[in-house]
Amino acid sequence: MADIEPYENAMDAIPGAHPYPRSSRYHDAEIGIHRQADGTEVRYTKRRLLPPLPDEDDDNTQTHTVSTGERPDLLGQRYFGDPGQWWQIADANPVLDPRELTDDAGSVIDIPRAGGFPQGNRRV
Repeated sequence: MADIEPYENAMDAIPGAHPYPRSSRYHDAEIGIHRQADGTEVRYTKRRLLPPLPDEDDDNTQTHTVSTGERPDLLGQRYFGDPGQWWQIADANPVLDPRELTDDAGSVIDIPRAGGFPQGNRRV
């Protein structure tokens, strides 16, 4: 029986292939390679930089008033049709923990419009 090639090796054979799907927050992150002393290569995702926070008059976002019981994943489903897209909302707001987005009912958060954040001009 033939050995099964690891997924990572198969991805290496496809020019331009990336290990993260397009919907992932890491899709545009650069993949680094660390070479250990024995020559083994270890692939890793380099630091992902965040887009700049939106300006007050930015047309790329809309506001949302948080209701009791809301969660980031539910907002991702509501605004993007995918609960896994909560990270786009977290990126648009100055929070360290995504749960801070919905902790306080009545708080107002920014929701990016679909395709609203540019790929360049990112901040740490």
